[in-house]
Parts: sequence; structure tokens; C-alpha cells
Amino acid sequence: MAYRTLNPFTEQLVEDYPEHTDDAVEAALAKADGLFHSDWSKGDIQPRLAVLKSLSGLLTENRDDLARTMAEEMGKPLAQGQGEIDLCAGIAAYYAEKAADFLKPEKIDSKLGEAWVEFHPIGVLLAVEPWNFPIYQLIRVVAPAIAVGNPVLYKHAGIVPRCAARFAELVHEAGAPEGFVANLYISSDKVAELIGDDRIQGVALTGSEGAGAKVSARASEMLKKSTLELGGSDVFVVLDDADIEKAVAAGVEGRLSNAGQVCTGSKRFIVQKSVSDAFITGFVEGMKKAVMGDPLDEATDLGPLSSEDALKTLTKQVEEAIQHGAKALTGGKPADRTGFFYEPTVLTDVARDNPAFYQEFFGPVAQVFVVEDDDAVVALANDSHFGLGGSIFSGDTDRARKLASRIETGMVFINTTTTSMPELPFGGVKRSGFGRELGDVGIKEFVNRKLVVVSAD
Repeated sequence: MAYRTLNPFTEQLVEDYPEHTDDAVEAALAKADGLFHSDWSKGDIQPRLAVLKSLSGLLTENRDDLARTMAEEMGKPLAQGQGEIDLCAGIAAYYAEKAADFLKPEKIDSKLGEAWVEFHPIGVLLAVEPWNFPIYQLIRVVAPAIAVGNPVLYKHAGIVPRCAARFAELVHEAGAPEGFVANLYISSDKVAELIGDDRIQGVALTGSEGAGAKVSARASEMLKKSTLELGGSDVFVVLDDADIEKAVAAGVEGRLSNAGQVCTGSKRFIVQKSVSDAFITGFVEGMKKAVMGDPLDEATDLGPLSSEDALKTLTKQVEEAIQHGAKALTGGKPADRTGFFYEPTVLTDVARDNPAFYQEFFGPVAQVFVVEDDDAVVALANDSHFGLGGSIFSGDTDRARKLASRIETGMVFINTTTTSMPELPFGGVKRSGFGRELGDVGIKEFVNRKLVVVSAD
């Protein structure tokens, strides 16, 4: 596959990158496997935690440079890129501080005698990651893996090769042995081949349903653990007692952040009827006000989509939605300017037989639905193939809590948009995947939970 930096704002090619040869991939895997069998992986955790602490500092030091690289490679506005790096630095610092406690042996009460569970590394992990959060997607896998002692090889998306290479350099600069975390420019076929290698013991993927299905099938075929974080069509619920001004502001941000290219972005807006006119009027106005422009310009709210293919896909989806009866209250087409820009778009009248009803729109396109009551909110929210995140806006927290428990999704946020923090487990259900990243849950996805029992006799 092609690895290249093509600026989505200027539409100009910056640089091509050659794929790694088979010999280079084998050398990387052999080095990673050798490190797994070394004292660095299986010995004292403190040197590994020191690497994470150092990595946190290096991410902060390189914050602006990394944000500019993301802007150039996939179009993320500079301030949003800086925020991504702040989160990444926080994740590294979080595991540097907490991992030793998370990985302490856990005692078990047993009639048989003294019993406990230990947590050990399992071996080399393969991570397959997307372009929309070029550093964050990596740190979610890599930071806990370093703490546990699992080396990581990763295949990043073809449009962010410089971000991919720079991250591996920073991990090594932070003190990890060369090759413990390695970037590979490889094809999907090579990924399948690597999963079949006995030295790979786990696979983590963030990406599309199609990619997830292929990777998980291959991992299952080889009897290997995998985690998948796939698409989402998150609900943004506005109840009749919500603060409408707050909900409007959050809704615009939740739909336009990262040009709408967020798996947990607010996508299906479910609004109760008595407040629907006020919310829709404010929401459409807020979408219209978004400033499109150069990702490196601090005034820019909405950057370009990541690629020409992304723009074509979104354009086709919206056109098909309108052909099947949807109405665009604003937007509905690519912006008439250089760069892969799509106008902020609000769709209504999306019927259940419209192809758009079950699709994920990976761009600045919102679907708005009006419902009567709380039961209708739950029914519509759960009528989805996805189940990643979601938000509920309400002036009654107890009411919102009850609704949150009824919605079939991996995460629900009340009176705020879906977000990510180092301590919060991240993941979903249904076609949004399985497994969790981050928090104390995420660090134990790829460990050997070894039971040890000492008989009382």
C-alpha cells in the first residue's frame, strides 16, 4: 500500500515513503521477540515506568511540532492537535504513576489454601491503527504495553507516515530499548502474515468494521487475543429539561471536532419534541458559523477531511441520503474551495429505510431526530448496529442516569460530549467492537493472569 504525506489543505504531495521489506519486518519482529524474553520485559517494572514518565515529558516538549505534523498529514486544526498531545502525555504519565498498583498480585479467598493471580506479559503485540488521532491511537496501546512488558509492532495508516515514525523515535528517546516499539510500513496482507507468526501473541485494532472483521477473524483462526475499537454512530440526546444553550454548544463541538472524523463523535441527535425547535435552530446556526480554513491558522474551527477518498465517500453518503428522502437544513455538499473540505451539514427526515439511518458519517454531518418521550429516546438510540459512546443532556441527573443505563453502548456521558481520559475505560459493544483500552481495565487486556495456589495441607 502507499505511504505518503499528502496535505489535505493544499492537496499537494509532500513526501512518499517506501514500504518496509520482508527482511526488515523479520528483523523488527525478531528484535521485539528477543526483548520479550529479556529482563527488560520480565524484570523489575520500574525501568519501564521511568520510560513512560520520560515519554510524557517528551510528548509535552514536542507538542507543537507533533500538532503541526498532524495538521499537514491529516488536516487536524492546530489547537485540536495540541490537545491530543496533552491527552497523550497524560496517558503516559497516568500509567507511569498507576501501573505498578494495577499489576500487583490479587489475592483470592479459597478453601484450597493461599491463592493469588499474578499479571505477566504475554509477548509481542501487533497494533493496527487509524489516522484520525495519529498519536493518541498509538499511546492507548503502547503505554500499557510498556508497563506490562509487551513489545509492540504497529502498522499505522498510510496517510500519516511521519507521525508514525516520529512516535517510535520518541519512545526510544524516552529510554525504551531500540525495537521494543517499532513502526512498520506494511500492507494488509503483511498484517495477516504477521498475525500468523507464533511470536505475535495479541492484536489490537482501531479502524473500520471491514478491517476489524478481517483482523479478528485472522486472530481467531490463530487462537490469539484481539481487541477492536471500530465505528460508532453515537447518540446525542437532548431531553425536554436540558439547558438548550449548553446542549447546542456541545452539539456543534461534538459534531465538528476533528472535522467530524471521530468514532465517538456526536452523530445522531435525538431531541424531545417540546425543545426541538429551539435546539435545531441554534444547532443549525452554530454549524453555519464554523470557520473553515488552514489547520495551522488558530482561527480555524473546521479543517479539511483527511483525504480525497474520505471526501468522496462522505459526498456519496449524503447524496444517497437526500435521494432517499432526507432533507439538508444546511450544507449537503463539498465546499467550493481548494482542500478536501465538506460543508457542515444537518440532515433531517432520515427514515428507517434510508441507507443513512444505519450508516456512520465520518465527517461534519449530523442527523437530527425528534421524539416524544424517554422511551422513544431509548428505542431510537438502541436501533443501531453500533454501540460505542453517547451523550445525554438533561437538567435532571437522576433521570439521565436511568436513561444511560438503558442505552446499549459502551460509554455514556451526561451533560458533556463523549470524551477520553487516561482513567476512563474506552470501548464499545455491537459492531463497535470488543475489549477496552485505558484505565485499569485496559492495561489487563493483554496479560497472562496467572493463578498460583499454595495448598493448605
